[in-house]
Amino acid sequence: MDIKYTSTQEIRLFQEHLLRKELSYFNDRSPFYKRMFRREGIDIRKIRTLEDLQHVPFTKKSDLQQCNQDFICVPKEQLIDYVTTSGTLSDPATYAFTDRDLDRLAYNEKVSFECAGTKPGDLIQLMTTMDKRFVAGLAYFLGIRRLGAGIIRVGNGIPELQWDTILRMRPDTIICVPSFILRLIEYAQDNGIDYRNSSVKKAVCIGENLRNQDFSLNILGKHIREKWDITLVSTYASTELGATFCECTYGKGGHHLPELVICELVDDNDRVVPPGEAGELVITNLGLEGMPLLRFRTGDLARFHYEPCECGRKTMRISPLLGRKNQMIKFKGTTLYPPSLFDVLEDIPYISCYQVILGSNRIGTDDVQVKISLKEGHGDIPGDICKAVKDKFRAKVRVAPGVEVVPDAELKAGVYNEKARKAVKLVDQRDHVQE
Repeated sequence: MDIKYTSTQEIRLFQEHLLRKELSYFNDRSPFYKRMFRREGIDIRKIRTLEDLQHVPFTKKSDLQQCNQDFICVPKEQLIDYVTTSGTLSDPATYAFTDRDLDRLAYNEKVSFECAGTKPGDLIQLMTTMDKRFVAGLAYFLGIRRLGAGIIRVGNGIPELQWDTILRMRPDTIICVPSFILRLIEYAQDNGIDYRNSSVKKAVCIGENLRNQDFSLNILGKHIREKWDITLVSTYASTELGATFCECTYGKGGHHLPELVICELVDDNDRVVPPGEAGELVITNLGLEGMPLLRFRTGDLARFHYEPCECGRKTMRISPLLGRKNQMIKFKGTTLYPPSLFDVLEDIPYISCYQVILGSNRIGTDDVQVKISLKEGHGDIPGDICKAVKDKFRAKVRVAPGVEVVPDAELKAGVYNEKARKAVKLVDQRDHVQE
């Protein structure tokens, strides 16, 4: 029987069995972890349960960057695909896969798309790149191929090409960053495309939150659904995670794949948090050959939900991300995360595009500046608009950043930069960014 539909206890015992195998692999194959075990005096034979993992030190992004080659567990000739992490929080690190790792990647995406209700014979338009050292586009292609669905590899950006493809080939599903859907809608409205009656019925969304902590659609999600009545499926993944948390059709959080990854949440004191509390996601890969990671700190803040899902799966579900630990903002005595700023800006109807810039002021504390561009018909009174935007921030998050109105084309060129993998809504220029 599929482990995801068994009991919580069976899932736990299954993971503990895989953990013991994984620890032996680390000890036999990984220069980095062999050195760690020796340095810390860790006897892997004594790590038998998920709780025992807490005796193992964390792996940090800086470890992956500074000792990159020491994480490789196979001879170089067995590595057949190389990517880099996105570098959202820090400098990117190189990551390498074996042939079996790519098979594992295909399995991950196949079961994730099945969870989202995708079936053999569906036709999916991929609006994310397969090049630029990016793993996600390749993963989607491999998974959809294994599922038996069709795929159209368009790549990111270029609304004109996306709509030409939709109208020619009639896909029922698109894969993209959710904010790009609003650009598709804007292009369709400007060019007389009847997008509401197009073939597209579902969007599998990556890279941005679609939901609040209670799983209701957030402001971005609501804006999309108000304009285009399609099914929105939220996902969470990363290169280091080696797995995907994908919503099922009930939309109550991303389902854990216990055969691929062990997950923990830890607090600021490095202790595992009690059930229901938020913490930083820490992951241990299962079944990776090339560069598996043990207790890797992702920097992402979330909650776990353990009650059984209506879909029948008994797996843990992850909440929408609360933010990223590295991106915590302390501004005028208030602690914020970028998603709360994005929510304010998404809810202002006359804003066409925006970008949040984080900096350090003269006394070394955080500074927040916001660039906005305006929709047509609102460009004559930028002073009043800046005040109105600041008032919105004060009402929603109690503090107001600096606001600057810039030309729409100029701002969009920076936010939707072709060199970036997703919209650059946040630019972090602070001197004191955390590990």
